[in-house]
Amino acid sequence: MELMHCMRRRKARWLFLAGMIIVWFSVLFSLTVFFFWSCESRTPFPGKCKKRRKIYMFLAAIGLFPGPAHRCPIALVDSPWSVKFPDWKRNASSVDLELSYVVEGSFANGGKELPMNLLFGGNQTLRQREESFDLEPKKNIHCGFAQVDGPELIARKDQGYVSHCRFLVATGIFDNYDQPHQPSNVSRLAHKIFCFIMLADHVSVKTFEEGKFLVRDENEGNWVGMWRVIEMKSLPYDEARRNGKVPKLLLHRLFPKTRYSIWIDGKLELVADPLLILERYLWRENQSFAIAQHKYHRSVYEEADACKRRKRYARPLIDQHMEVYRKEGLQPWSEAKLPLQSDVPEGGLIVREHTPMTNLFSCLWFNEVNRFTPRDQLSFGYVLHRLRYKFPFFMFPNCEYNTLVALHKHVREHSSKLEWVKRMDDLQKLAKNEGSADKFGT
Repeated sequence: MELMHCMRRRKARWLFLAGMIIVWFSVLFSLTVFFFWSCESRTPFPGKCKKRRKIYMFLAAIGLFPGPAHRCPIALVDSPWSVKFPDWKRNASSVDLELSYVVEGSFANGGKELPMNLLFGGNQTLRQREESFDLEPKKNIHCGFAQVDGPELIARKDQGYVSHCRFLVATGIFDNYDQPHQPSNVSRLAHKIFCFIMLADHVSVKTFEEGKFLVRDENEGNWVGMWRVIEMKSLPYDEARRNGKVPKLLLHRLFPKTRYSIWIDGKLELVADPLLILERYLWRENQSFAIAQHKYHRSVYEEADACKRRKRYARPLIDQHMEVYRKEGLQPWSEAKLPLQSDVPEGGLIVREHTPMTNLFSCLWFNEVNRFTPRDQLSFGYVLHRLRYKFPFFMFPNCEYNTLVALHKHVREHSSKLEWVKRMDDLQKLAKNEGSADKFGT
């Protein structure tokens, strides 16, 4: 009896101890959650939050919290008024090129109606794809906007406004995936010479109106802060992610009068003066295209594996995409490719002078995105490879990218069902339910 009583007491102590541990961890977890919530929220009593606090450093070290973005100083000029503008006749490209675009593609499909995305891309054949990578003095290539008698994507009033824009900062929000972020540290001179354009679909524009932060001027132009909001209509894709690639990669087709452009993804906030960006990355380097190196990956195949792990697109389509590139000779990045620092860019920020060579590269890049997956980082290195690395551009360190822009969270995740697909049979079922296999590549 005494032994039984002793065992019960020991069991009770262990249960009490286990309960106390659970309560202690619950309290600690609740306090940690409240701490992070107060830091991230806009309540009037936010916690004293600094990314360098020990709790942040500890959780980042064990992988439970993202560490602060690595930033580094950039040698920008002291004042935008001291910037020396280049000669308008200057051409940073070393290739003499006369570029024109296919306006009516091959639309024969056995009497069947082609999907809108093939109409928009011009239904480029494999032979035409091969020929598009040949550097010739005169080229006529596919570059979107090839549908016959297709409706215009942008209203006349907006076309008229942008026709006067020689310097352009552009961003895009589609399917309410992001919130508008106002550029900061913009000088008076840059504000005077740059147009700030936000391209959006109808769903996003409607959300801006419902949020009551869309302002309409006397000329029926829509504004959100300094952004001129331009609604894109009759978009060619069913996926918002793909529709976003049209302005991102084809700004020179949307706005042919523009000479210089800076593209930033909708999740980013520009925190540097755009004129100083042009001076630093284009004019000082004597380049016509600048983009940042990816934070983690240098090889296209590493980035593809990361996209699959993070459910950024259908796994079987990414596998098909990479298999084509392997068969066509794209090797993983290695030191043998130096001075090229990486095959994978940080595509959220693209700085361009709209020269024929830069426009050609943008078209080829878009054609790959149109043919395969909309993960544009996966196609960048391939286009360089097919051009035999003769495309001149400046790839700057990722830490400078983090200095130029601030990253914000998406409003929501996974805007497309395709991003969850893991197996080919799931993809085929989805294509059957959606009523078209062509747009999914099956």
